Amino acid sequence: MTSSRLSERLSSTRRRGDSGNRWVRVVMAVLATVGMVDTGTITLQRWGLFGTLSCPGGGDGCDKVLASAWGTVLGQPLSFYGVLAYGAVLLLALLPLVLRGEARTRMGPLSWWGLLLLSTAMAVFSLVLMGVMVVKIQAFCFFCVLSALLSLALFVLSLIGGDWPDRGQLLFRLVLVALVVALGGLGWVAAADPSGTSIAEGRAAPPVTTTSSPEAIALAEHLTATGAVMYSAYWCPHCADQKRLFGREATERLTVIECAADGRDNQAELCQRKNIEGFPSWEIEGRIEAGAKPLERLAELSGFKPS
Repeated sequence: MTSSRLSERLSSTRRRGDSGNRWVRVVMAVLATVGMVDTGTITLQRWGLFGTLSCPGGGDGCDKVLASAWGTVLGQPLSFYGVLAYGAVLLLALLPLVLRGEARTRMGPLSWWGLLLLSTAMAVFSLVLMGVMVVKIQAFCFFCVLSALLSLALFVLSLIGGDWPDRGQLLFRLVLVALVVALGGLGWVAAADPSGTSIAEGRAAPPVTTTSSPEAIALAEHLTATGAVMYSAYWCPHCADQKRLFGREATERLTVIECAADGRDNQAELCQRKNIEGFPSWEIEGRIEAGAKPLERLAELSGFKPS
């Protein structure tokens, strides 16, 4: 009798350890891989290791969202933390499939709890980010929407795949994680909001923190004296890169026209009349040159000869 009960307990333990459908794990692993590619591409682009993103629905929208105040956390692109989250999902989904014996038995149920709670946090935080994108930034980013859909799909699959005998405990943990992430996310959104002023006053570009060289200051003064103009948008990462090349002191001497309609002190109508289609764009001696330029190229275009 004792041997029979022990056998039943071991069999029950194995069933719990192997709970959940294998196909669900495989599908979650595939979706997590897609998520890693999605967020990894954004991260490499923000690190300057990848070229311009071809964003369905308009590249300007992606640039505006990714370069916003909510696109960076602790000095790193927000997408970098997405890579880590999707990587954790991939590991939790595949690990029980490659383990054997008792390790697999123990890891099975634990991995489903990890997948469920992690995907819940990802889905809730993605919904917070979607709200920021629609309400605050007012732009569309395909890659951000794709990541949100992947997070929601992972949450649904983790609910389907796991074995949840105690529904009360399941609901309690889900609600707790959702509340913590939602409140934390909303607090972060409020803290990161750059608009100490009202939206009506317009959004401002991030401050330039690099130091200017004497040559950069002289070039900026020459460009301004000869009527050169830089057409910019506060949300444009390439515009920020261009200003960083000049440095803070030199940028203050440039003539910079804000083209974003919701930008502070914008001249959007002038930019439309000039047919400015990309940022930054330089108008030098009556010619429009699109894209960020090395300082040497700007010196050549404007006829600047350093002393």
